[in-house]
Amino acid sequence: MTLQPWHNKIGNPAQLGGIETAVLDNGAGRGTRIAWINTGTGLRYKVVIDRAMDIADAFYNQHSLAWLSHSGITRPEPFSDRGIDWLRTFNGGLLTTCGLTHVGGPEQDSYGERGLHGHISNIPAEIESIIQPDPAMGRLEMSITGRITETRVFGPSLELRRTISGTLGHPSIRIHDEVINRANTPAPHMLLYHVNFGWPLVDEGTDIIWKGNWQTREGGINGEIFWEGNDFRKCPAPLETHRGTGEAVAIIDIVADESGRCSAGLYNAKLGVALALRFRKEQLPWLTNWQHWGAGEYVTGIEPGTHPPIGQAKAREEGSLLFIAPGEHRVYDLEIEVLTDQTAISDFVSN
Repeated sequence: MTLQPWHNKIGNPAQLGGIETAVLDNGAGRGTRIAWINTGTGLRYKVVIDRAMDIADAFYNQHSLAWLSHSGITRPEPFSDRGIDWLRTFNGGLLTTCGLTHVGGPEQDSYGERGLHGHISNIPAEIESIIQPDPAMGRLEMSITGRITETRVFGPSLELRRTISGTLGHPSIRIHDEVINRANTPAPHMLLYHVNFGWPLVDEGTDIIWKGNWQTREGGINGEIFWEGNDFRKCPAPLETHRGTGEAVAIIDIVADESGRCSAGLYNAKLGVALALRFRKEQLPWLTNWQHWGAGEYVTGIEPGTHPPIGQAKAREEGSLLFIAPGEHRVYDLEIEVLTDQTAISDFVSN
């Protein structure tokens, strides 16, 4: 067996990395449970246990990767389910989960009333396990697993069982989600991973990486950015037109490789850092690219999903709304990896 550089030089695995849980004790997030995960590579990130195990801050060495909103982490608000109340507690962060039954704007129809992007991100997790690495025993894997239940009497009653894992020495985050219908009637289902990137990874000249046929979402000022001939895959300077609610959104039918795997992300040549998202086309066939270049609110979102953010009503109307039968489950896998090797970056950018 090849000896590692730290062999016989450490006693506590936390000297290399691992998972540390804590409770915030100040500000709007006071009392919120979190877990700091350190991969031992410069990649470290904060899982917000009380917000569906979403990911807030994320860093690679000295560089922040995620965009954070003005609110920062807040406690879960279980009744932020009307209109656009969801935005009041939207921290941004590296990952905010949208769903589990509705992804899109507020709407109301004969099936009920639904607020922006659904309930799941405002529900705390019940932690089932935390597995720490044990380098001395040759175990470099670590993970945290929890259950988040989106339920009400008479249904729907969906459970998200989420495992976030990694390997000491590898700058990547693996998310494995299972969505289970615990009720006795079929449940509508939509899911979107709202992955949000900010400065300095996102900067003037940063390349936005995705491939596929695209169309603009209704509303907003999409025509300013998403039009044939414009280089909308290159991050601009902050835009005056994006103050306030200015934004542009493209819906992409993302292209998969021969194995069915999709790749998207960002590449900042000035930093020599790329960030790659990888997922399965059969699980998450759509990608949304949100661009909001407001002064002091400078962000792009790259968002794999079961649907574009069109809402449950439109998905039902066009026949694309998914249903999960009682006892049935669906599985989703998302990997987020930091790339610094130039060969790996070139392969990512060109594929």
